[in-house]
Amino acid sequence: MRPNEAVEASALAVRLDEWKRRAAECIDESSERLGELSRAIWSHPELAYEEHQAHAALTRFFASLPASPSSGAWSVQRSYKLATAFRADWKWDGASCSPGEASQAPPPPPPLRLGFLCEYDALPAIGHACGHNLIAEVGAAAALGLKGALESLRQSPGGLPRHAPAVKVTVLGTPAEEDGGGKIDLIKAGVFDSLDVVFMAHPSQEDAAYLPDIAEHDVTVKYYGKASHAAAYPWEGINALDAAVLAYNNLSLLRQQMKPTWRVHGIIKNGGVKPNIIPSYTELEFYLRAPSLRELSTLKEKAENCFKAAALATGCEVELQDGANDFYNVLPNKTLKKIYKENGKKLGIDFISDENLNELTGSTDFGNVSFVVPGIHSYFYIGSDALNHTEQYTAAAGSNYPTSFTLCEDLTL
Repeated sequence: MRPNEAVEASALAVRLDEWKRRAAECIDESSERLGELSRAIWSHPELAYEEHQAHAALTRFFASLPASPSSGAWSVQRSYKLATAFRADWKWDGASCSPGEASQAPPPPPPLRLGFLCEYDALPAIGHACGHNLIAEVGAAAALGLKGALESLRQSPGGLPRHAPAVKVTVLGTPAEEDGGGKIDLIKAGVFDSLDVVFMAHPSQEDAAYLPDIAEHDVTVKYYGKASHAAAYPWEGINALDAAVLAYNNLSLLRQQMKPTWRVHGIIKNGGVKPNIIPSYTELEFYLRAPSLRELSTLKEKAENCFKAAALATGCEVELQDGANDFYNVLPNKTLKKIYKENGKKLGIDFISDENLNELTGSTDFGNVSFVVPGIHSYFYIGSDALNHTEQYTAAAGSNYPTSFTLCEDLTL
């Protein structure tokens, strides 16, 4: 590196740190409103595709943000592609040129399109036991931090490289992560085609730039038999409950030949109506999980054979009803992971080591997003060792917590 290049690089690093500090300041300035937003969502838990109050709270939040003279207000689209999805956009125009330079400058590059994802659906009975209210808060906070850092460049544009591209900041409200996969619906609607990179952070028991979220397939199994009097003439019936129990046991036996990284778990949702009536209908719901789509396909075939065998053994008819969307495994992005950890460590965050990463975690529709646009799905500790999807985590997600907002500072890179 030449001496003048080294000086320029050093000066840019100093300015970069200044922009990061400004991003953090903007988040601190909005911390009270962000906390109110999170608590509003937490206080009214709503299930997948029914998050109307959360949708209203988030869209009001962005629509009510003051407009600056130089950059304008957020553009908010309510019920964007889905009834409870939304989109909020803000654009920074990039570095300006003098009139003389503008006449000789090449056409400006297209804007860099950055997306922040918010989740806000809850779980049945136990509310925000996965902390999606915090995902919504962190996504909004990161977007505000980046906006503040970019606006600060208008006051001191001298440190900008010439012809710096414009930046379009997009916040997407993505419903139904817990059931259905709202992000997959938005992928199908072409929403992510307009983004260059996406960012999201999920509450957890540790700070991590990446955890191995795995692929998942939902299936509902319906058995149809024949009702009969269970005491007087049971031989006239075809017992659909026997089929359901046999299918459950078939899967239990399959576990001996399953890989340690595979998961099969489910419930019997309908087991009949009365003990003295041979059940003519039963219904099960199962989730199948594996580290990759290829392994998930293998596991799915084995599980379906278990379901069909139970029908054959009992004389029932069987109907397999796949879930609307399969969740893909999350593809790690090494560059974003590295930048996230570098910035987080500067803020004092103690990340879990790669050697101690859990071999298995849950599943998320962000995995599908990672197959169509580069992104990061990081995790942050909220001051509680309670496990996700428990009542204890619901309480922790609604309490005061030390949240890390490294996500927004990464974006100033």
